[in-house]
Amino acid sequence: MAPPDSPLPDLPGWSRLRADLSASLVVFLVAVPLSLGIALASGAPIMAGLIAAVVGGIVAGLLGGSPLQVSGPAAGLTVVVADLIVRFGWELTGLITVLAGLLQMLFGVSRLARFATAIPPAVVHGMLAGIGATIALAQLHVVLGGAPRTGAVDSVLQLPGQLAGLEGHAVLVGLVTIAVVLVWPRMPRRLRVVPGPLIAVGTATALAVWWPDVPRVDLPGGLLEAVAVPSVLPEGGQWVGVGAGAVTVAVIASVESLLSAVAVHRLRPGVRADPDRELLGQGAANTLSGLAGGLPVTGVIVRSSANVAAGARTRASAVLHGVWIAVFAIALVGAVERVPLAALAGLLVVVGAQLIKPADLRTARRHGELPIYLATALGVTLFTLLEGVAIGLAVAGIIMLRRAVRARIRLEPPGPTGAEHRIVVDGTLSFLSVPALSRVLAQVPAGEPVRIDLPVDYLDHTASDHLDTWTRTHRATGAEVDMREPGHPAADRPRPRSATWSQWRTHGPDPEEVARVDGSPSAPMLAGVAAYQAHTAGLIQPTLHRLASGQTPAGLLLTCADSRVVPNVITHSGPGDLFTVQNVGNLVAGTATHAAVQYALTELRVPLIAVCGHSGCGAMRGLLTATGRAPRGPLDQWLRSGAPSLHALRAGHPVGRAARAAGRSEVDALAMVNVALQLDQLRRHGARAELMGLFFDIPSAQVLVLDRDTGRFQPVTNPPPTAADADNPSA
Repeated sequence: MAPPDSPLPDLPGWSRLRADLSASLVVFLVAVPLSLGIALASGAPIMAGLIAAVVGGIVAGLLGGSPLQVSGPAAGLTVVVADLIVRFGWELTGLITVLAGLLQMLFGVSRLARFATAIPPAVVHGMLAGIGATIALAQLHVVLGGAPRTGAVDSVLQLPGQLAGLEGHAVLVGLVTIAVVLVWPRMPRRLRVVPGPLIAVGTATALAVWWPDVPRVDLPGGLLEAVAVPSVLPEGGQWVGVGAGAVTVAVIASVESLLSAVAVHRLRPGVRADPDRELLGQGAANTLSGLAGGLPVTGVIVRSSANVAAGARTRASAVLHGVWIAVFAIALVGAVERVPLAALAGLLVVVGAQLIKPADLRTARRHGELPIYLATALGVTLFTLLEGVAIGLAVAGIIMLRRAVRARIRLEPPGPTGAEHRIVVDGTLSFLSVPALSRVLAQVPAGEPVRIDLPVDYLDHTASDHLDTWTRTHRATGAEVDMREPGHPAADRPRPRSATWSQWRTHGPDPEEVARVDGSPSAPMLAGVAAYQAHTAGLIQPTLHRLASGQTPAGLLLTCADSRVVPNVITHSGPGDLFTVQNVGNLVAGTATHAAVQYALTELRVPLIAVCGHSGCGAMRGLLTATGRAPRGPLDQWLRSGAPSLHALRAGHPVGRAARAAGRSEVDALAMVNVALQLDQLRRHGARAELMGLFFDIPSAQVLVLDRDTGRFQPVTNPPPTAADADNPSA
């Protein structure tokens, strides 16, 4: 089973089919217990979960726009479907699914896919967390020998009584299921080829053989008998509710499917996705699933990631997994009826809990969107899904409005070399910010000089009048006030965004800001520090203040120590975003590098490790010229760690062949192979993180990403949203 980030060349037809066949069996084993459990949690007929899995796999697999995405019933819609069944009954819920599918196809034809991903990721992740909490709390009662409750609040209130009255063997069956699911990922890799949910449900079923009193799945017939076209139409007053339900299912299913497709693209960057076609495929699948008596269908990341990890190459894997589920549901109904309900409930408790991801909380906190996440999660948990999402969107709007109208005001006291205070105001300086501005101005002692910089986006009359009044008052004390606004010659000198020291000297930081030391090697460094203090420190100080208690980086970047490779510039990152390690040749070698990787994985728990090489690398050139020569010092000894990369290049490594075919020099081809080899070494050392290969082409200033399918480094032609946007953990 090839990891999703390993650089593999394209496969011939038969090998591709064999890879898809193998992957489809893995996904089939993952999908069956999850589909049964989601149907149970929704209050739908158990077979409805398998019908949705079959239709989702075959129809969405054939028609969807993300070839490696696997579709089926998803935990993210469980609460919605359960509410619809309670309000309208199962047959009308099937009609709602049909209408939702038709709406999704309309979304696809109208090319609205790009707008679905505009929903703030904190709202999506908070919604999933609320759904997960509701599922876990409701199914926990089933694990403990009771019946599922109707809501999260009721589940919590009734939990003490449920715990006090534990009895029956179903409790043991449910707890065993939970334990196996949690322990299985820690088992040896050879055993983990078999999916954990299947092992858990199989173990619980075998255990329940000894206890006839344990409730089991009840199927009135097989798959074909369960297929039923909705034959009931809404009564007069129900049409509005049915229409609202269809819109809700269509929107949530579309957002989940698109976010899952983005996540699949991250796992296999070389696979292109068409979001509008994806909505057409999902809509067709939901229409047919509703007509056949199945649950709503979405693209789901758990099955999709299993598909990618198992080595799937084409959409045939998703289609075949649907075929296997159909065969299973027709021929092995007896096996399904032996599964204890407590086992499926235990599986759902874990699935629900896993929807509450600490990484989403950290991401929301890092981006200042934790209130949005918490408001959405609590709203979904305490009220309904639509109300919770509405609350989250309202909080997001308030935060956005606050950021739009807020001015950032800071006072810098005079330093040891200067005698003036400095006030910097940026953002939108309106009447809403006048109280904060007044407090800062009041901190300037009477009679002392002050400089006020106003690089603001907007300055209204109230704030301008307040500044003029204060300036006149302060000057009356004998102090000098230097007001610098846009348009002032000193304020308008261009300063390039990612400038070198030579560019700063050309454009010049203000002369009074830099204590130059002519002829001193420290002069550029001092000039840079002074420019940072003058123009950057205030901008990033709020971020650094939040990070003062610790760091939660989004990934580890291992790159070369070359002075032309500036990690935060080529990744457009800032403080707290990346844990960076730089050494000569970006090698995974030496105690220091291994210690940094261990710290990033075990202490910081980074979900991503990226290795970045670059063009014209001196270390790679040294490797090419040092062949057969005795080590001549620490540098040559260090470069010996890169010898396997040189051997791989000369042995015809696919990444090297692709680089040479693209016209790359031998040095650059070696640098690209070296990135692939360092990723392999991280994988051999058991790095539990997503791995990514990057290459910085210095002359073109382009960052290329390693495509595992072709073995080529390619530009990011369609940048996906942030990691937080892509990580939809719905089952």
